[in-house]
Amino acid sequence: MNLIKSAIVALTIVMATACNTKKNNQVSEKALETVKTKKENKMKVLFVLTSHDKLGETGKKTGFWVEEFANPYYTLLDKGAEITIATPKGGAAPIDPSSDSPDAATEDTERFNKDAEAKDKIANTKVLADMNADDFDAVFYPGGHGPLWDLANDEKSIALIEKFNEQKKPVAFVCHAPAALKGVKGTDGNPLVKGKKITGFTNSEEEAVQLTNVVPFLVEDMLKENGGIYSKKEDWAAYAIQDGNLITGQNPASSELVADKLVAELNK
Repeated sequence: MNLIKSAIVALTIVMATACNTKKNNQVSEKALETVKTKKENKMKVLFVLTSHDKLGETGKKTGFWVEEFANPYYTLLDKGAEITIATPKGGAAPIDPSSDSPDAATEDTERFNKDAEAKDKIANTKVLADMNADDFDAVFYPGGHGPLWDLANDEKSIALIEKFNEQKKPVAFVCHAPAALKGVKGTDGNPLVKGKKITGFTNSEEEAVQLTNVVPFLVEDMLKENGGIYSKKEDWAAYAIQDGNLITGQNPASSELVADKLVAELNK
């Protein structure tokens, strides 16, 4: 009788162990599936930079503003985003010399200056015409004066922003980059910014850098003329605003706010 009881106890232990092992295996498999899904769902963000490097007829150089690229770039990169950088012409994206001076230095620009991989990406950007909105979760445009001359009128850029918007994906811009919205239409055929809360480099900030009569148009004026509900803070104050999937920042100091709003939108 004791032998039978012992056998029953042993069998019970074996069955319980087998069940626990199966349960643990299922948990492990589920965990692996979760990790795999997270890996597959890695944020993919397209950065669009200017190819234009001439500041009107001044004989001076322009391009993109380093801080407006660097802060959003590292904010997203540090959260695991996969970032692709494109320009209208491809190849090296011009850096505005003024943004690469000691006076304009920040923690993020210093990081960029020491980042060989990031610098290589800037030196070898993709061709904008080869980019497809279907391959990305969001698009971000850093500023600098360059976009006023090329991205504002670039048909490929305009079509790309319209596609991102049609897909209800985040479209983000900072400082002069909202210039790229000049010819962009919404799904209703009206200017995309019409009736939208928006900001961008102010007329008074442009006056402060003495380029009012150099640039082809003023960002603030253009956004208002296209029906945008434009708002701003005092010159050089950090300010960003979001209206649906449209995110805009006023000036270089607003880059971090734009990046944070973009990350929050991607994590919804």
